[in-house]
Amino acid sequence: MFVGRHERQLDPKGRVALPSTYRGRFEPRCYLAFGLDGCIDVLTVSGFEEVAHEMLERVKRGEVSRAQQRALAATMVEAQLDAQGRLTLDKVLRDFAGLESGNPVVVAGSFDRVEIWSPATYARQTAEGGAQIKSPHPTTAAPPGQYA
Repeated sequence: MFVGRHERQLDPKGRVALPSTYRGRFEPRCYLAFGLDGCIDVLTVSGFEEVAHEMLERVKRGEVSRAQQRALAATMVEAQLDAQGRLTLDKVLRDFAGLESGNPVVVAGSFDRVEIWSPATYARQTAEGGAQIKSPHPTTAAPPGQYA
């Protein structure tokens, strides 16, 4: 499980250092993907396999189109941490999440994955989520699957 929020800097080469508490779970490799709400998801190998299996099952049941399956698969990137615990974020992923080299990013645990956010987007998302938690009658329910 991944929890916590960490402020980091995206270096000029598009690399971000993961917190030391997260690193061991991403060895020898991990997967990067477009995340919900405009973040980059960092998945463990087993997390990636669960997402892929769930997607294939949903396609078989007709809940998700093959076009959605292809789009998800095309956006996922296999990655490895370097010796300093950094991940190189592909330009397509950085553009999707609104991340620019040299600027701050937020690296946050989201239980089954790590998410990399622009600070402004993360602040909006957590404010909305906090308001829903505070409300005695939440207006929205959490989706059963992240990639639907």
